[in-house]
Amino acid sequence: MDKTELSVGELKAHFSEVLEKVQQGHQITILFGKQKTPVAEIIPLTQKKSPIRLGSLSKKASFKINPGFKMTEDEFLNS
Repeated sequence: MDKTELSVGELKAHFSEVLEKVQQGHQITILFGKQKTPVAEIIPLTQKKSPIRLGSLSKKASFKINPGFKMTEDEFLNS
């Protein structure tokens, strides 16, 4: 999988080309502001992860993973 980083301005200027790259399997990271902070990713729908299910607790509990959380999903689920 090829990863590309684009500023918001570059995304706006080349949106059609970006969508073509995404269709080809590329992942695009969107950078924002003067600091070029990563704020979003555009990925093909085929690479979309399904939400984590809480099983029998699904209607009784919820969870939220805060931005900056450093543990990978695999580490979280296997700990």
